[in-house]
Amino acid sequence: NKNLFNINIHKNFNISKNFNKTINFSEKDKFILFVKPMNKLNFAIIGCGRIAKRHAKHINTYGKLVAVCDIIIEKARGLAENYDDVNVYSDIDNMLHSQNNIDIVSICSPNGLHAEHSIKSLESGFHVLCEKPMALRSYDCGKMIKASEKSNKRLFAIKQNRFNPPVEAVKKLIDQNSLGKIYSIQLSCFWNRNDDYYKNSWKGSKEMDGGTLFTQFSHFIDLIIWMFGDIKEVNGFMDNFNHQKSVQFEDSGVVSLKFYSGALGTINFSINSHNKNMEGSLTIISEKGTVKIGGQYLNELEYQDIKDMKIENLPVGNTANNYGTYVGSMSNHGEVYKNLIDVINNNAPISTSSFEGLKTVEAIEKIYESIRN
Repeated sequence: NKNLFNINIHKNFNISKNFNKTINFSEKDKFILFVKPMNKLNFAIIGCGRIAKRHAKHINTYGKLVAVCDIIIEKARGLAENYDDVNVYSDIDNMLHSQNNIDIVSICSPNGLHAEHSIKSLESGFHVLCEKPMALRSYDCGKMIKASEKSNKRLFAIKQNRFNPPVEAVKKLIDQNSLGKIYSIQLSCFWNRNDDYYKNSWKGSKEMDGGTLFTQFSHFIDLIIWMFGDIKEVNGFMDNFNHQKSVQFEDSGVVSLKFYSGALGTINFSINSHNKNMEGSLTIISEKGTVKIGGQYLNELEYQDIKDMKIENLPVGNTANNYGTYVGSMSNHGEVYKNLIDVINNNAPISTSSFEGLKTVEAIEKIYESIRN
């Protein structure tokens, strides 16, 4: 299993390290195969809601789940009963002080608690994988990064949509300058979240949820910064048309952007798409081509007209997360966990740093501040 072993091939004094492909040897080949088991890492989960189930599944694939914690103890027990030898807690401090075999804590609690729970875990001597958004204030993101540096522990931010095949392909074109100068981008996010989604939940509150751009569309904000650089100027409008009884913030918005690169952009978002999610798309107009990544979750290459080239043979991406009453973002958490294991065991490059998580929060703050002003 290539996920559990580092394999080095020594043949005729040529060394190929950490290969990820099949190598065929003839009967005449003489070689020695050294197999070194990788460290199997132990995980704990804080917050045992819907997304925690997705985390637990991938943890069980790439490591070992040893502890779960939720203030509603029934939720923690419900998650733990699907796995062997998992300790259940309702108090975070008790878990962090009692469970000394933890390597990494996955933070799946409400948005407004990400900073507090991450900092406690880091200060207790554990690496942290934090769900999006990293926090609801860039100031708190800074405190999390300082805690990571002081404790000498890693702080990972989840940005799983970066692994969507069309997103990866277009990002590569941009990095290679195959599109030339970027003129403008249009980000469209049209999803459905009805009142039942917010019922009896922390979602919808300003203090714990933060807003539609934090909970539903922070992955999309991350992608445009990752692809096109930092945002210089913002102007926009927002309103709450259809969720006055269930949320304390906007349910729709239109935002105009100017990037430091000179590119112009728009973000048009809503959680009022009738009955179901409609679209999550990104259109790029550039010097050497026009590209649209579409589908509901930036998971399909819908249009391309690029000078002297064509994107072809894209692999099929993962299916979207299914939460029962609605379908959400792409389920690429497995790629995040594979990278995390590789970073900790092999010092590999990190897929999304905590500083990039901070940049996403800063951009959302800038958008909200512009509208308030």
